[in-house]
Amino acid sequence: MSHDLATQLREGTSHSHTLAENTAFTKCFLKGIVEKEPFRKLLADFYFLYSSLEEEILRHHDHRVVSKIYFPQLNRQKKLEEDLAFHYGENWRNEIKASEAGKTYVARIHDVANTEPALLVAHSYVRYMGDLSGGQSLKNIARSALELPPNQGLQFYDFNELGSPEDRRAFKGVYRDGLNSIDVDEELAQKIVAEANYAFNLNRDVVHELEADVKAAIGDHVFDLITRQEIPGSTEHHHHHHGHRPTELVSAES
Repeated sequence: MSHDLATQLREGTSHSHTLAENTAFTKCFLKGIVEKEPFRKLLADFYFLYSSLEEEILRHHDHRVVSKIYFPQLNRQKKLEEDLAFHYGENWRNEIKASEAGKTYVARIHDVANTEPALLVAHSYVRYMGDLSGGQSLKNIARSALELPPNQGLQFYDFNELGSPEDRRAFKGVYRDGLNSIDVDEELAQKIVAEANYAFNLNRDVVHELEADVKAAIGDHVFDLITRQEIPGSTEHHHHHHGHRPTELVSAES
């Protein structure tokens, strides 16, 4: 008995997705305001987050649910190590630390891995589908704003192992097929969707902690002007947009 888990996840997280696009940090980012210090702190949090997620998915890769979304080619840990070496220098391991929100996020990943590994699917979905979708736009914005040399400092957003942009789009289909091949009952499906919404919350908390840094860099007035504008949800009204691919900017899938 197969529920379409990919659709349940997309529809069940659409409101969280809109909230994510409306964080002050993300609004500034989309306007091209990317400051070096908060950006490298974000990459440091991502390093702790993805290292934990990838370690736990590997540990449970033969679990009946986790095995269906086990795609080592998505792993970001090595890419983040390259980025941190670029942004912090060779001594980066001693320079970085996780934020409080980042620590909470990492603790949640280990917690579900130890109690109900199936819920790792939710964390994988929220992060990797977002990276494959909106992450690509964010890469271009960050490169321009931070004036970074080509192929340096933004490896996190680089999925060249998956081939061309067309191949990456096709891979999202493979990932969705993996989700839909999981034999879930209604109760487990709802738990996975609830965990995905919680993962969005955890993500929002991480970027929220960086807002003071952004505000300090650009000034209260500019910060307030930018963050007052609401961004309409790109996935909330998905069913009204057949044939139009909304721009996915933060997470989830197009």
